[in-house]
Amino acid sequence: MTDTNNAPDDTQKDPLKSMSGSLATLSDNGQLTSGSGSASPMKSSVKLSESNGTLKLGKSPKPSRTMALHCHTTDDTVLSYNKFILYENKLRFYIVASNTSDSRHKIIKIDRTSQDELNVVEDDATYNGKQMSEMLKMIEDGNKASGGLGKARVLFGVIGFIRFTAGWYMIAISRRSVVALFGGHYVYHCEETDMIPVCSTHRIERPAEEQRLIGIFKQVDLSKNFYFSYTYDLTSTLQHNLTRPVPSHRIINDRYAWNHHLTTTPFEGKDDGSPPQKAWWLLPLIHGHVDQAKLTVLGRIVFVTLIARRSRHHAGARYLKRGVNDEGNVANEVETEQIVSETVTTPFYYPATRDTPTGSKKRRPSPNFTSYVQYRGSIPIYWTQELNSMSPKPPIEISVMDPFYTPASRHFDDLFARYGAPLMILNLIKRREPQPRESKLLEEYTQCVEYLNQFLPEDKKIVYRAWDMSRAYKEKTHDVISYLEDFAEESIQLTGFFHSGPEPYSHFLKSEELAERTGTELPWRSTMSLQNGICRTNCVDCLDRTNAAQFVFGKRALGHQLYALGIVESPNLGFDSDAVNMLTEMYHDHGDTLAMQYTGSALVNRVETYRRMPHWNSHSRDIIENFRRFYTNSLLDADKQAAINLFLGVQDDRPIGRSSLPLKRGSYLNWFHQENLEPAYQLAECEQGIQQFVQTRGDFWIEYYRPLLFTSLGKHFVYCMNSTLKLPGKTAADINQSPFLPHHNVIHPPR
Repeated sequence: MTDTNNAPDDTQKDPLKSMSGSLATLSDNGQLTSGSGSASPMKSSVKLSESNGTLKLGKSPKPSRTMALHCHTTDDTVLSYNKFILYENKLRFYIVASNTSDSRHKIIKIDRTSQDELNVVEDDATYNGKQMSEMLKMIEDGNKASGGLGKARVLFGVIGFIRFTAGWYMIAISRRSVVALFGGHYVYHCEETDMIPVCSTHRIERPAEEQRLIGIFKQVDLSKNFYFSYTYDLTSTLQHNLTRPVPSHRIINDRYAWNHHLTTTPFEGKDDGSPPQKAWWLLPLIHGHVDQAKLTVLGRIVFVTLIARRSRHHAGARYLKRGVNDEGNVANEVETEQIVSETVTTPFYYPATRDTPTGSKKRRPSPNFTSYVQYRGSIPIYWTQELNSMSPKPPIEISVMDPFYTPASRHFDDLFARYGAPLMILNLIKRREPQPRESKLLEEYTQCVEYLNQFLPEDKKIVYRAWDMSRAYKEKTHDVISYLEDFAEESIQLTGFFHSGPEPYSHFLKSEELAERTGTELPWRSTMSLQNGICRTNCVDCLDRTNAAQFVFGKRALGHQLYALGIVESPNLGFDSDAVNMLTEMYHDHGDTLAMQYTGSALVNRVETYRRMPHWNSHSRDIIENFRRFYTNSLLDADKQAAINLFLGVQDDRPIGRSSLPLKRGSYLNWFHQENLEPAYQLAECEQGIQQFVQTRGDFWIEYYRPLLFTSLGKHFVYCMNSTLKLPGKTAADINQSPFLPHHNVIHPPR
């Protein structure tokens, strides 16, 4: 069968297709051999030049007529380069980048003669297949003395460079897999990477130390929970990507780009250091979790996507990274985004109407995309837990008493700058204990918020909610889920959520009908909806209780998102329905993944625990996970922390990018920046930004639709995606059943 929108095929043959039939062929033994081009041989080789802070490819003063006439000098970043062929000889690397349809190519050169310096040359020009064949033929002829183009290998991107004691290594992605799709943009999981020495004569004076550092570096397993995309900025939220003005060059949120050190440090001292930020061939990696599933609603398909982004600041293992650092960065900081979209059309826009004048693009933003963002992070005060005994729960010590809460003020001011006001805090740590542990943090944290709140304007004060979730569960007199539903509804009403268009017109008709019958008129939103503000959730570890709370927030947000899309009649979703069961499993995987990254074990208490519906083997599983967590924290965390520090470029536990000078203390009273209290997203600006986005960044179909590719449904990502129809006990006959009907009469409405 012919598949028009299948996921990219990551077998070796896919990236090695001939570029217009002349660039490369795959031999029977799987080796890549360069094809013959039509350009005349050229003896002069490529040379290095620098201009305006960017590295460029200096070409021969006598280029061929074909190249001079037809070589493109501009690059549309929407048409991504997602396949890379690495040619290597003794003197240099040549990386040929190609798009999905093999119609556009670029070339990069990396010098291999110097062990101390990393010299990378980018060619600004864009070539078609025939032109690239001519270029490679020229390079082959001009470098015969050093082995020509040499052998080739297939890559799927470069994520940076690293140096230990001597010489540079290039870190490249050699295998990938598709994990999500929205708006025609694929999101990939990094399955395997290669560490390739750059210098061909790599001499190591201290081989033992080099191998030790390489071993530490490889403890950060790049094949687990690292994600990237060629066309979509995973480091930023959907709201930010769609509504911010389109920049002239790529700008990423380096807080969540875990390979930021690998892409910037090698280029420091070269002009302004800007090439890594703008380089299209250096892929930003996020560390966290990405999951996607689909709801089948009476034939309508709805995608539910979870994206968790772990911050690279103050990152590390459980007992070694607690609280806050001097810059206001907290431990275990994760931003979780829940995207719900209906797949009426694939892209982020509707096509132009028939009455649109010829030659003009008047696309309309698709109103089928929604997102809701949550935040978790350690309590922003100075506190530690010393793991120097056999106690599974070491005592909590507040190491520094700052009466002005300077690090916390920096932290909250940064949250205001990123998300805007209002800021809601849901603090779930214990209030009363036989031996005070968590309660010490509760008292200090409460005083911190009260102190900082007194200087904020009345309508911008931090909304602080402290609730002992553990005690409420143990007393069995409180419905934990109902309380969390109340907090979730309060937060969503405060901050809102992002919706790329107005409410469905059916809501307006129902509002008019209700007004005629009862005289009560419901408001109808005729514009897009924006999320301004964030809910910050924490417990002690920001794992078990926090994940259960974030699931309830996600469930409540899912109801509002589906209602905004016109799929359900009420935002109140009952438990034990197919939709909520699927979301529960997604948040279980989300929590297990984040817990493994921070503590080395999965979640101990899950959502079913707080619903008082535990599985029969949950108690034994919790005991095993507790033992695993204790073993990992006691014996393995030191090595894990050393690996993370080396990977992120942290030295002597100093904050990333901090100089030797002490931080400048801000004002004790005006601890915030006044402009940060304004809404982070203004409606007029965002409407203009999304219009600009759909007009200039929407030409995705050249990369997404591949009608000439012969494939099968087994390789179709959307077809193989988890869905409500694939839950246990489901059959094809259930396609006519609503996934929102509860199987049991167990509903936890807001109180």
